[in-house]
Amino acid sequence: MAVKIYNLCEMTKTTTVNRNLYDSSKRNELSMKKVTLYISGNVQRVGYRAKVGSVATALGIEGLIQNLPDGRVKIIAQGEQSELDKLIQDINISNSLINVTNIEQEYSTSLDSYEGFNKVVGSGETDERLDNAVDLFKELITVVKDGFSNLGKELGDKIDRVGDKVDQVGDKVDHSRIEITSEIHSMRDDFNTLFDTRISNIEYELAEIKDKIVVLESSTSYNLTDKRKT
Repeated sequence: MAVKIYNLCEMTKTTTVNRNLYDSSKRNELSMKKVTLYISGNVQRVGYRAKVGSVATALGIEGLIQNLPDGRVKIIAQGEQSELDKLIQDINISNSLINVTNIEQEYSTSLDSYEGFNKVVGSGETDERLDNAVDLFKELITVVKDGFSNLGKELGDKIDRVGDKVDQVGDKVDHSRIEITSEIHSMRDDFNTLFDTRISNIEYELAEIKDKIVVLESSTSYNLTDKRKT
């Protein structure tokens, strides 16, 4: 199978990296390690190799990446242990297109000679430009999905706020109803008290009038008796 090797350093020209921090000539060769990774999952024809190339180049890791016939992706990476650990962490990707399900690791002390981090491309596979296009498309999907997610959250928050206001109005209505009911009861009690007082006053006045009538009748009867005697 015919293959082409693309230097993934060229694929990440838009990524600002201070290469002096990862100058292999300044490294301690004794601290360098090599790991061979076998990545399982949905990792082919989804821009995964371009993503790994960007991460590896940013870390200053040397090596290569290629698709395997069984659907896995093979990565050979050389660097210091901390860099390799960060690489393994960052390439364990799960998003709308890429889904890594397993990463097998095989470490070795024998180092190979690589110039940067390279992508091995077989016949019929996409080159780096198409990989970059897939990566951009993936980011667009993520942005759109996040946008709808945020829109749904904002709508949900607004509905919750409206619900809170409805509850507040309901509480005010209930409070007003309680106040009105209490006021009616108070007015009824005041009316009953006033009515009872008025009735008592009327009964008292009627009793006084009755007493005066009795006195007046008694006086009239006495005067008539005195006139007959004379």
